[in-house]
Amino acid sequence: MKLQILGTGCAKCNALTMATEKAAQALGLPYELEKVSDLKQIMAFGVMTTPALVVDGKVKVSGKVPSVDEIKSMLQPTGN
Repeated sequence: MKLQILGTGCAKCNALTMATEKAAQALGLPYELEKVSDLKQIMAFGVMTTPALVVDGKVKVSGKVPSVDEIKSMLQPTGN
């Protein structure tokens, strides 16, 4: 599973990174985590507000830091 955190390194971006890692580890999922800070790459995803979480190329959330439990549901195969 490829997880990408889109953001410029702000406090919320770091919080999303930590919460995402906790969620993936709690579920026992194999994952690769990439931080994307280049604005052109971020805009290519159609994201205008950071931070954002991208799971396997699909934007799952942007503009907020969801809870670990919310992220867990996004990481499940049937997640939103």
